[in-house]
Amino acid sequence: MAHSSSSKKSTPRVLAVIPARHASTRFPGKALAPIAGRPMIQHVVERVRGAQLVSEVVVATDDAGIKQAVEAFGGEAVMTRTDHHSGTDRVAEVAFHREAEIYVNVQGDEPLIDPGTIDAVVEAVLEDDSVQIAGPCVAIQHANDIMDPNITKVVRDFDGNALYFSRAPIPWVRDRDGSVVVRHWKHIGLYAFRREALLEFPTLPPGDLERAEQLEQLRWLENGYRIRIVETEYDAIGVDVPADVERVEKLIRAGSA
Repeated sequence: MAHSSSSKKSTPRVLAVIPARHASTRFPGKALAPIAGRPMIQHVVERVRGAQLVSEVVVATDDAGIKQAVEAFGGEAVMTRTDHHSGTDRVAEVAFHREAEIYVNVQGDEPLIDPGTIDAVVEAVLEDDSVQIAGPCVAIQHANDIMDPNITKVVRDFDGNALYFSRAPIPWVRDRDGSVVVRHWKHIGLYAFRREALLEFPTLPPGDLERAEQLEQLRWLENGYRIRIVETEYDAIGVDVPADVERVEKLIRAGSA
């Protein structure tokens, strides 16, 4: 008996929450869009289940149809309020009712999410007690992406904590003829949180930077939190518009996903 309680203690409970709304400006109902014969949300759930450090996976939705679809393939879904402003608020609602040590917020529109990247982000929180929030980044390979406002860039301090996130090209290389060689990093919208930090999020006031850039992670920085950023190889391929479905299906067929 004593043995089982100590083993429980050594394995932290990690709950992965996938927020999935039915309403989407550019692609309504995309969570249920069929990809290679299965709804997109099923692909996401199955990928997240492949992460070794995740204890449990739940879909947080405001739509009964999504809940039914998730339960139909053997997943778990919970209904959440319809008035949340962000996915993080929706995950925080789940955290309020369900206790875990770490919560992972996984985007519901990334059917190719890499389980290893989820583990790396969870590991960053587990191995350092001072880390409240962690997320991944990947090196930008194409010059066009640096200038693309739809791709969020991140810069970090020497300890790997985010200094700033921006849609602008940061850092800006002023002296093009100089010997400065700089890498630009794309931030991927996947987060691991400790419970206290996540529950505090809905109470934090949004600031001018978040409003200007329209990036909710800036709320953490403006309110004095640090976000540990982990380098990964995984480059997110999200489904934002119907045309993205075909792109993802091609990758699945080619076996490169």
